[in-house]
Amino acid sequence: MNSQDTETRRETPLATNLHPRIAASLRRGVVIPACPLALTAARRFDERRQRALFRYYLAAGVGGLAVGVHTTQFEIRNPRYGLFRPLLQLAAEEAARAEHRGREPVVRVAGVCGPTSQAVAEATLIRDCGYHAALLSLGALKNATEKELLAHCRAVAEIVPLIGFYLQPAMGGRVLPFTFWRRLAELEELVAIKIATFNRYQSLDVVRAVVESGRSDLALYTGNDDHIVMDLLIPFRFDNGNGRAHRRIVGGLLGQWAVWTRRAVELVQDCHQLVDRGGDIPAEMLRLDVEVTDANAAIFDAANNFAGCIPGVHEVLRRQGLMEGSWCLDPDQTLSPGQADEIDRVYRAYPHLNDDAFVQENLGEWLRD
Repeated sequence: MNSQDTETRRETPLATNLHPRIAASLRRGVVIPACPLALTAARRFDERRQRALFRYYLAAGVGGLAVGVHTTQFEIRNPRYGLFRPLLQLAAEEAARAEHRGREPVVRVAGVCGPTSQAVAEATLIRDCGYHAALLSLGALKNATEKELLAHCRAVAEIVPLIGFYLQPAMGGRVLPFTFWRRLAELEELVAIKIATFNRYQSLDVVRAVVESGRSDLALYTGNDDHIVMDLLIPFRFDNGNGRAHRRIVGGLLGQWAVWTRRAVELVQDCHQLVDRGGDIPAEMLRLDVEVTDANAAIFDAANNFAGCIPGVHEVLRRQGLMEGSWCLDPDQTLSPGQADEIDRVYRAYPHLNDDAFVQENLGEWLRD
């Protein structure tokens, strides 16, 4: 590797108010599952199974938890349910309990959404609940100008460190230009970016913008559930004005990692080892990328434009015994026709992707009050 083809190493700290050990975890790259919501058959909050879910993720070795995101169901913010604060507190409580028992600090991420007034209020809430960063959805600002979007981000970043979020339109996001990401990367309080475009061109926009900004301290995370393995292995090289700079996506914040989480942790460890070792990507990792994508297509209901995405996650957790059913707050949000058969298919095709044995071994302990 010559002097014009190097990875930038400017060791600047992450945003102010972010604990150094949390910053180090983000920069190293960890598994952060997008946490689902556990409900009873009456569609009421099931605290016992919600705790079991958090305990499962922590026991599986995740580096963080993401609460109040799409997988958690945005309806939790509705006063009719009043579940946003209780979920934040429950996740923080279980994370603190695990840390007290000696595990590494858990990166606490919470989703923040809505117009600026709502986003600022939510940012204040998550800060007060002990969360480290806000995953900021811009879906509510579909007609805002780039200048207005940046002002919105700054308003939230004044309260809590920020994780930028490029969410695909099919999930409620909007297309964002390269210039937006280039300017956002200049925001000191930005600590990471989750790339969930499901689009290679748009994903490249984000990485190139970060490289051109010179921000080697920004952590890049995949949210591309259709390209997980390769996102973690591909080297990105772009000109930053001083030669070619080399960056990688180091971890993931993913709905797919809300299931079979133990295997996800092992996958990230394998990818980190391969990257550290250097050399060619083994053929088995290329095959694994296809297998994980195929499994995600079934669980996320890609055939129906992701209509059954959240129920699909719930269905896998139900089969493992972690959830009582696949119910959502919205009774119309159910598995799509044929989706259960597709989940059956990927279970048969890729038994090495599930962690059912790990769950069964520990489920009783996680379900204890």
